[in-house]
Amino acid sequence: MNPITSSANAQRLFMPLVMLVSFGVSAFSFAAQPPQAHTSEANSASDVASGSTVNYLLQLMDSHQLTELRTTYNGTYGASLLFQIDKLTYFVALFHDKMFWRVIQTYSEKDAESIYRTFAAQTEQLAEVDIDALRLQAGKKYAEHMVAMNEQRLQNLQQDAARQQQQAQEVMVQQQQAKQQAVMLSSDLRSASNQLDAVQQHIHTLEAQQNNPELILPAPGNSVVHDAPDASPAVAPASSNVSH
Repeated sequence: MNPITSSANAQRLFMPLVMLVSFGVSAFSFAAQPPQAHTSEANSASDVASGSTVNYLLQLMDSHQLTELRTTYNGTYGASLLFQIDKLTYFVALFHDKMFWRVIQTYSEKDAESIYRTFAAQTEQLAEVDIDALRLQAGKKYAEHMVAMNEQRLQNLQQDAARQQQQAQEVMVQQQQAKQQAVMLSSDLRSASNQLDAVQQHIHTLEAQQNNPELILPAPGNSVVHDAPDASPAVAPASSNVSH
């Protein structure tokens, strides 16, 4: 369905507003001006956004008597060139948010095309502020998104850096403890090695003595010889007979 035709029913609810706008009341800082050059036939057949022209246009739309030739959109503004085939009549409409703002009727194709180009240029001017605001809003939203994303990234990097620093501190403590333990183990190893060397040397000495076939007697002064006890029986003293 034609976008203008689909909004025809809604137009009737806003006709008082359209009529006010059609008589020059505008909410914009500059009002769209009608074309300056028209033929006498066009002027006699034109009604600049009058309520009757808008109503008539809506009736023609409802009865599907109009053919859309051209339509231009700029933001929420638009211009349309419509043609009533059975009466060879052109309608040029300027609208905002699909609500008719100005409508001009003419029988001249040349004038219709000129009016349409004028309205189309006006929609571009009128929409410029809205389009700029839309772009600025999009840029602001994108910038806010990038700020939030980079803040999150910064927070993640800070957390990673804190974890890395904590891990580095723990590794440093472990390294110091390992070095201290290594020093102690090295000292213990040297002591154990010395002890092992002494034991092995003693073992080698004893093994050498045991494996030597020569009889080695101890030095004379190194041993004490005890005399064997006398095994002869003791002689009892002789008894003497004394006579009295």
